[in-house]
Amino acid sequence: MTDVIEVLIVEDDKRIAKIHQKFIEKIEGFKNIGVAFNAEEAFEWIDSFKPHLVLLDVYFPDKLGTEVLEYIKTNSPNSDIIFITAASETEILKKAFRGGVIDYLLKPLTFERFKESLETYRSKRKLLEKNTHLEEHEIKEIWASSKEMLMNEFTPKGIDAITRNKVFDYLVNYPEGTTAEALGKDLGMSRSTARRYLEHLVSENKVYTDLIYGTVGRPERRYILLKS
Repeated sequence: MTDVIEVLIVEDDKRIAKIHQKFIEKIEGFKNIGVAFNAEEAFEWIDSFKPHLVLLDVYFPDKLGTEVLEYIKTNSPNSDIIFITAASETEILKKAFRGGVIDYLLKPLTFERFKESLETYRSKRKLLEKNTHLEEHEIKEIWASSKEMLMNEFTPKGIDAITRNKVFDYLVNYPEGTTAEALGKDLGMSRSTARRYLEHLVSENKVYTDLIYGTVGRPERRYILLKS
């Protein structure tokens, strides 16, 4: 797999382009190779460098981003595209979807959403370059949503993303918190397994703990969801 993913920014607003450059600098494994401020500049960059990833706006003084999309697909078919735009017209969305755009980010954009999109792209790219044949679960990951993909990538060994989400949803419905024993009984898992998932949520800063005392005076940890 390519060690560094080369990214071309195609954005006519210099201030926004600068923000996206700074965002890219903060994300490991990506490198901004340049900025095109209009469609004609984008064509030149694409012809010369064949970037791995293009962050593409829709509205330019000379052409629409959908026209740039068509040019990329014809002249640099191995380049992937993420739209970053304020455009929400159905026609634009149709062309993006049918043109194979891998993500569609609406402005104004937070760093967290930007990072999520790029890291999900990196994970999927890694899978596609890994083997000539993929397992069923890997194929599902290619079409997984960003949050699902990131959860599967960054959960440690012994923690299943689906089970983790079930535990999290359980705590949402019990704002007063729960113990590992009570959670285990309700979700059909052992006390030690329940504790492992609860402690994982503590490590994610999603949950905090408090001590409660039973009738015999022995303290037990209660796990309580942190309010966002």
